[in-house]
Amino acid sequence: MDLVCLPLSGMDVILGMNWLEYNHVLINCFSKSVHFSSVEEESGAEFLSTKQLKQLERDGILMFSLMASLSVENQAVIDRLPMVCEFPEVFPDEIPDVPPEREVEFSIDLVPGTKPVSMAPYRMSASELSELKKQLEDLLEKKFVRPSVSPWGAPVLLVKKKDGSMRLCIDYRQLNKVTIKNRYPLPRIDDLMDQLVGARVFSKIDLRSGYHQIKVKDEDMQKTAFRTRYGHYEYKVMPFGVTNAPGVFMEYMNRIFHAFLDRFVVVFIDDILIYSKTEEEHVEHLKIVLQVLKEKKLYAKLSKCEFWLKEVSFLGHVIYGDGIALDPSKVEAVSQWETPKSVTEIRSFLGLAGYYRRFIEGFSKLALPLTQLTCKGKTFVWDVHCEKSFGELKKRLTTAPVLILPKSDEPFVVFCDASKLGLGGVLMQEGKVVAYASRQLRIHEKNYPTHDLELAAVVFVLKIWRHYLYGSRFEVFSDHKSLKYLFDQKELNMRQRRWLELLKDYDFGLNYHPGKANVVADALSRKTLHMSAMMVREFELLEQFRDMSLVCEWSPQSVKLGMLKIDSEFLKSIKEAQKVDVKFVDLLVARDQTEDSDFTIDDQGVLRFRGRICIPDNEEIKKMILEESHRSSLSIHPGATKMYHDLKKIFWWSGLKRDVAQFVYSCLVCQKSKVEHQKPAGMMVPLDVPEWKWDSISMDFVTSLPNTPRGNDAIWVIVDRLTKSAHFLPINISFPVAQLAEIYIKEIVRLHGVPSSIVSDRDPRFTSRFWKSLQEALGSKLRLSSAYHPQTDGQSERTIQSLEDLLRICVLEQGGTWDSHLPLIEFTYNNSYHSSIGMAPFEALYGRRCRTPLCWFESGERVVLGPEIVQQTTEKVQMIQEKMKASQSRQKSYHDKRRKDLEFQEGDHVFLRVTPMTGVGRALKSKKLTPKFIGPYQILERVGSVAYRVGLPPHLSNLHNVFHVSQLRKYVPDPSHVIQSDDVQVRDNLTVETLPVRIDDRKVKTLRGKEIPLVRVVWSGATGESLTWELESKMLESYPELFT
Repeated sequence: MDLVCLPLSGMDVILGMNWLEYNHVLINCFSKSVHFSSVEEESGAEFLSTKQLKQLERDGILMFSLMASLSVENQAVIDRLPMVCEFPEVFPDEIPDVPPEREVEFSIDLVPGTKPVSMAPYRMSASELSELKKQLEDLLEKKFVRPSVSPWGAPVLLVKKKDGSMRLCIDYRQLNKVTIKNRYPLPRIDDLMDQLVGARVFSKIDLRSGYHQIKVKDEDMQKTAFRTRYGHYEYKVMPFGVTNAPGVFMEYMNRIFHAFLDRFVVVFIDDILIYSKTEEEHVEHLKIVLQVLKEKKLYAKLSKCEFWLKEVSFLGHVIYGDGIALDPSKVEAVSQWETPKSVTEIRSFLGLAGYYRRFIEGFSKLALPLTQLTCKGKTFVWDVHCEKSFGELKKRLTTAPVLILPKSDEPFVVFCDASKLGLGGVLMQEGKVVAYASRQLRIHEKNYPTHDLELAAVVFVLKIWRHYLYGSRFEVFSDHKSLKYLFDQKELNMRQRRWLELLKDYDFGLNYHPGKANVVADALSRKTLHMSAMMVREFELLEQFRDMSLVCEWSPQSVKLGMLKIDSEFLKSIKEAQKVDVKFVDLLVARDQTEDSDFTIDDQGVLRFRGRICIPDNEEIKKMILEESHRSSLSIHPGATKMYHDLKKIFWWSGLKRDVAQFVYSCLVCQKSKVEHQKPAGMMVPLDVPEWKWDSISMDFVTSLPNTPRGNDAIWVIVDRLTKSAHFLPINISFPVAQLAEIYIKEIVRLHGVPSSIVSDRDPRFTSRFWKSLQEALGSKLRLSSAYHPQTDGQSERTIQSLEDLLRICVLEQGGTWDSHLPLIEFTYNNSYHSSIGMAPFEALYGRRCRTPLCWFESGERVVLGPEIVQQTTEKVQMIQEKMKASQSRQKSYHDKRRKDLEFQEGDHVFLRVTPMTGVGRALKSKKLTPKFIGPYQILERVGSVAYRVGLPPHLSNLHNVFHVSQLRKYVPDPSHVIQSDDVQVRDNLTVETLPVRIDDRKVKTLRGKEIPLVRVVWSGATGESLTWELESKMLESYPELFT
């Protein structure tokens, strides 16, 4: 069975099978006819939207598609046209053959010294390649092109037409750049108009693919060559897109109609206008022209021709028996400008009018009523004086001396602009207007990117002013700078390709003109669109409108808002409060004594300040406004700045900004939920510089390493804070604290003695009772870091980074288990230069660097004995201490630049920062919605310079209650706050915990032939319940109670 895809675009009516059956429709496929039988009851066709059509297709309904068209067969039309019917061969459906030898042939003269230009073919999709192949075969069949071996080569592209078909275009931009321009003169439009005076009968003839009816000179065919996926070809006929085509075609048309010009024929490029005073004359004139076309084997396109007209639009003018009038489209952009309804619309119109004020006598006086409405504080009242001023300015803008007839010997200048409302342009000569143009954007154009929208404005004005601009040099100005590089742009989308094909027919320059200077085109493009209704889909929004007492009509498809009039109890309460407010009473008295007061009374008797409702000194009303604008469903907790700018447009009271800021900062929900966008709190407090070697040490663990044959899976890192020398001790993370104490005494105390202080994090091993008792017995002071602030022990963290780098390198380069490399890694680390002390840790510890193979070439050995070695060691320690102090000072300076100093007092309340972490395989979505802070909790005491002891509730007793200031947030109190216990589970590492509640579904997923059982888990947390799919094995391991 063969299936045929129907091109449904462009079809006005779709007649379904049910309709055809009901109306007894007979379709004769042989004669290609449709017969409608008479029925008792009349029935009409219904228009279907694209959405409805797609739904019918999905439902499997059999349909026939019919496309309405005004066109009929050529022969039927010709038979009804007097005189035209005698020349049917002039109006074929296609050009029948290659054009004959003519007295004018198309030549391409190049700039001296030009070398052939060849460009790589553009990439095309499979469908485009298929279409390209068909069109090449058609051109070869018509003998318009031939295979080529030319050194020239232009790329080809396909451009979609309005009917959905594709047109083959050649990108001749590079060829046009090196071609000498043909300055063949076009006729003066005013001279042509003079010849038409007194004519009453007109006919217009448009030639079919006029360019293809002129041959290319044999020696220039190679320059038209183009490259494709299917070969190299060159044109035998004049192609579209080359720069001199309009002039050459105009020259040929003038030659063949030379004897009839200025008598009854006007030729403008490929448009032929035949004019006569009587119908009898027109028969003869039409016969002569058609006979010339027949003899010269020139062919016209009947669908674009018009015959026996009483009135014709030609070259921007409307020509009829009684005279010649200016085409209304030239000025309708201004003449149809709607009456302004706001100050913004007045300013837009005055911007356009003011640009031509030097051509309008008494402009300032004429525009005064409109100018006064733009003054600050002036009430907008459109009266008869404004209407008169507006009408007179429009009249002056569309008549002389602002609007002039064009001169053919003067260059044109085009200004164009685009906005989100429409396209606009103005055609000028010698600083005066020839024509205006503007239109609103079509629906699909509103989705264009800025570059394409600005280019659409250029294409728009070139199309409508083609009769002025075609064949002559002119300049186009746009306020979009990137358009300057359009002709050098390599990557073009489908839309730009189509437009470029049109632009190549014109000789013009694209120039940048700043938007502020492009006032006329800008004003035309931004003419206000007046909307009569607004589409609303959310039913909740409708309810909000009703709650606000807004007048609205509702239907299932839309909500239409008419004039919005606020008449609520809220306004009445404001009005009553204003009457008893002493300050406002005084303002009303002062207002009555002056005419220029900023205070006014509206129609409902409410006092306003510059149009904003005045709120009296009433805390209840203020609180109601602040609550509604911050906590309603249409205003979900905006920030202070946003909320203030929204409120100040509607309300006014003294101290509004201060009240808004205080209200937002004290909002309990905002304090708990919003991220801080300020510098982190807490200035750096460096640890004291140690007095002697191994007097103060730091320690930490590197965990989660692979198990080795020796049973090790972690490294205990112990570092001397003065000399930076370190020991890397392999251990098993499951070692009891007593075993760790034994290792500590054997490896550290045995070699370096008992340290006076030990800096570490709050690892359970270091906070255990045994470890504390051991250090107390040895006389070492434990200095544990603040809770959840690992920066305290920065020394160990940095050493661990270096250790991990060395471990990776050794395992990658040498292989084996990581603990077998650990002794040499420790040696390498201790014998390497350390920037903070200016030497290697080994040298700082023993007074000299350890010997390595690199030192074996040294002759002899320097011996240092007695007091000399003691003195050198003492000097090195002093030097290291000075370097450490300088380094700490430098680090503090850099650190504090990115921090703020924040202090709390005993008794203050603060929020505690939490990290949004979750359990097994939790989705990122739920992490996003966990609270940022919990609390508030009371400060019990200050511990050191930047840490505080916080009073935690019983359910957080598992947490250490001393926190660095960066983990705290100041609580801003408010009497309305009701503090409840946070229903949030927090782990020991200060992360938020969500717990599984139940398993509500199961499924098995197959991956690479393996079955993976999954369960859907319901989680409960601070943000409510959520669902995720998890591995059944992991959930069974972590939460076995869910499976009982």
